[in-house]
Amino acid sequence: MQKTAVKEKITGKKFLVLGLGKTGLSVAKQLSHLGAEITVNDGKATPMTDEMKALADQYAVTFVLGEHPLSLLDQPFDAVIKNPGIPYTHPMIEKATALALPIITDVEVAGWLSDAMIIGITASNGKTTTSALTAKILSESLLSGETRLGGNIGIPSLDIALDATAADRLVLELSSFQLQGTTTFHPHIAALMNLYPTHLDYHGTMSDYLQAKWHITANQTASDYLLLNADQPLLWEKRTETKATIIPISLTHPCVDPIGAWYDETNKTLNWGSEVVSERANLALPGDHNVQNALNAIAVAKLLQVDNATIQRVLQQFRGVKHRIQWVGDFEQRSFYNDSKATNNEAALTALNSFERPIVWIAGGLNRHIPLTELKPAVKKHVKALVVMGENAPEFESLAKACGITTIEHADWVEDAVKKAYTFSAAGDVILLSPASASWDQYPSFEVRGDRFIAAVEQFTTQQDMTTEGDH
Repeated sequence: MQKTAVKEKITGKKFLVLGLGKTGLSVAKQLSHLGAEITVNDGKATPMTDEMKALADQYAVTFVLGEHPLSLLDQPFDAVIKNPGIPYTHPMIEKATALALPIITDVEVAGWLSDAMIIGITASNGKTTTSALTAKILSESLLSGETRLGGNIGIPSLDIALDATAADRLVLELSSFQLQGTTTFHPHIAALMNLYPTHLDYHGTMSDYLQAKWHITANQTASDYLLLNADQPLLWEKRTETKATIIPISLTHPCVDPIGAWYDETNKTLNWGSEVVSERANLALPGDHNVQNALNAIAVAKLLQVDNATIQRVLQQFRGVKHRIQWVGDFEQRSFYNDSKATNNEAALTALNSFERPIVWIAGGLNRHIPLTELKPAVKKHVKALVVMGENAPEFESLAKACGITTIEHADWVEDAVKKAYTFSAAGDVILLSPASASWDQYPSFEVRGDRFIAAVEQFTTQQDMTTEGDH
């Protein structure tokens, strides 16, 4: 921990933490421990937990819950540390901006307080898997110090940054929301993997969205590295707008000069410059998108001198992140995958295109009245049967019929869907939960839906095993 940074930026300073949640509570706890005066404001009338009461009693942390009184900003705060998801059009943020108060996120504070090497990974798609895969490779390597994974992946940045030493590495999954609230944040290795039209309700335009992402390299120097998607002109054309050393990442052409990570389609290999790092067959994760994820992880590993044997071993073992095309298990030569995180068409499309084997698809959920037309080519190519549930079940049934699929069944819950999907499957098939819909019509979150699916698969396959044993 940088002791001078604590004294200069934290100790004795007064911060308004806007938004409670996991991140807001982490900021309040960690900064109050370091001698800051904290006021937490959240619009929800959240009941005071034991942890919140302890912070209020021990450190005089003030909680203002159930409303956003603008009068709070009449106090002399040094900065506003906002929940990343709170838009800049929020009245509290607009008033803070008018008062010329710094508006930052927890990632900026983590950068103030840690001497550890920071590896920042951002993208529209794939940043969670890539961050977890990168951290796993580095953790399995012979590098000195520890590798700590956090950020947008669900582990607040400050929770891993404060105890890290200069010998450690912080692998941070970073959203555009987090990055927009940074001014001095400085990763040694940054990855901007891809950019697609999403979060435009927050950022407004693709240009603004890209600019928020570009914060990841704003403070990098020539001794730092920026991993950049060389296949997306929108990103590649910005390579002159950073001082960092560019490391190209490509699925379509060799990256030898400058050296980078690339996929050789002819030989089915993942390469670092002219060096073959791994056969694609070593990669346990399915789909071309996971080749891109692996290439970014390989680039970080090679920049830090990790040996190929370690990289290959982790690629073979790593089965993905929970709820994101997560392999749940195999039974009777069927493979079950949990992709409950696929709450929109784009995510489901990625999942459907990840498999060459026939798919029994479990889909449906909250009806947002979004057309499913873009899914047609993938459904026609990959899906043999559909089990549908949720509010928008009729829309998915219509999609399946339009694609020539005749095996369609309705299910009330994922437990029922697992049983029905199995009856439609054959040896060699994939049974895939990839709803292309939010969960809120039936479940409180996609995590709960995914957990219920995992439990259902485990229960069903165990029962089938027991039945088979009883027949002998």
